[in-house]
Amino acid sequence: MDVSSLPNPAELLELRSTRTALIELSLLAVAGGFLGAFIVLRRIAFFAHAVGTATFPGSVLAQAASFSPRVAALTVALGYAGGAERAGRAGRDPGDAATGLLLAAALGGGVILASDVFESSASVDRLLFGTAIGLGGADVAFSAAAAALAVLGVALLGRAWTAVAFDASGASGLGLPTERADLALLGLVAFAAVAALPAVGALLVTSVFVVPAAIARTLAGSLRGLVVGAVAVAAAQGALGLYVSLWLDVPPGPAVAVVGASAFALVAIADATRRVELTA
Repeated sequence: MDVSSLPNPAELLELRSTRTALIELSLLAVAGGFLGAFIVLRRIAFFAHAVGTATFPGSVLAQAASFSPRVAALTVALGYAGGAERAGRAGRDPGDAATGLLLAAALGGGVILASDVFESSASVDRLLFGTAIGLGGADVAFSAAAAALAVLGVALLGRAWTAVAFDASGASGLGLPTERADLALLGLVAFAAVAALPAVGALLVTSVFVVPAAIARTLAGSLRGLVVGAVAVAAAQGALGLYVSLWLDVPPGPAVAVVGASAFALVAIADATRRVELTA
């Protein structure tokens, strides 16, 4: 590979679209890092993936009706979060099978609506995989709100989320607002997932909210380290993924996802090797 063919990062940053994309991914890194830590601890990664995918048919309908796709996606995501929390509180956890059925129905229904009903298949790729290049001020503002809410949520409810993650039955005995905290966590994840849609799309939300936190959990020895590490990994993943996408002329969302998956694989292999050496 000819190193001279690599794009100059300084020159790329001179482009307004690149700067906007980098700001967007950095804001998503904050939201993804703070919330991702508790997504991993609470084992709700599948929910984070499902809530993003569930917005797909709603976004297609909104576009066809000349309605705000963001408002439609937020309505669907918050509705799904409320339903999931309510089902869990009533002891009727839908489980992975039902969630998988929802994912298949949302994807299939969205594609049918986009291609056969409204004949807008050109927007399917953008809705599913995002386009960090070409974002506007409203997208950045929404992601900034998601980042601020994530930080505020951890500051106010992080203790309750941690207690439930390690001892759900004992958390209630401590007088913590576990039910409200659960609803708030799912709601904040839903809000942040909608904020990530323009950049990474409905299918790649987990690349921002799960993968960085999973990497950080392997390396961190404390909750603070997990949160800080998740933010740092998400920011580095976003910046490197954006650079790779511009270099190879591919969509940023998939590039960010591949960079994150590759990093996770390397960290997992290194961790497994270390454990084998310790037991040898």
